[in-house]
Amino acid sequence: MTVRVVLADDQPLVRSGLRVLMADHTDLEVVGEAATGAEAVQLVSATSPDVVVMDIRMPGMDGIEATRLITAGPATTRVLVLTTFDEDDFVYGALRSGASGFVVKDMALDDILAAIRVVAAGDALIAPGVTRRLIADFIRRPAAVSERSPRSVEGITEREREVLTLVGRGRSNTEIAEDLFITVATAKSHVSRLLAKLGARDRVQLVITAYEMGLVTLPR
Repeated sequence: MTVRVVLADDQPLVRSGLRVLMADHTDLEVVGEAATGAEAVQLVSATSPDVVVMDIRMPGMDGIEATRLITAGPATTRVLVLTTFDEDDFVYGALRSGASGFVVKDMALDDILAAIRVVAAGDALIAPGVTRRLIADFIRRPAAVSERSPRSVEGITEREREVLTLVGRGRSNTEIAEDLFITVATAKSHVSRLLAKLGARDRVQLVITAYEMGLVTLPR
């Protein structure tokens, strides 16, 4: 299955580097490039890609607003945000806007390609050490708390609570299966039920819920 990708970054060299690298991988296809958030939104509407690799800082409409519009639309496109360690404030905005994953710009290009595949599959968080730190700080912030709607946890079984805890720790479905001595298919089924029961869009929101419920301890 080919993952269809839109590259959104105002730096042509970044887009070019990713495009050239992806050309050597038959399971990845660049279906469009955007230099602004507005162009990214238009491309998603026109091409319905699986993943948008989204820079945060772009002229005009930035990546945060573009992410919000894309994830609020009818398309099933997921957004993978490109960030740097000194842009935490921007990443909090991206979390609230519906981004599904985060990669750091100085990561190896092969790692970014792997992240694209993971986001397309909806199977795990990206750069879990970075992401968990950001989510932990995100939850601590009063402004972030006030913008989130509380999720009902009624009807969650004990097994689903165990799965949610492991998702909150950044475990993939395969790792969850190994930890709980169940099959990968069963792990996927539990995650799917959690998404439905909690009204969560993706695993990022499940991680946030796990922190809010106190199932995962905030790093100090």
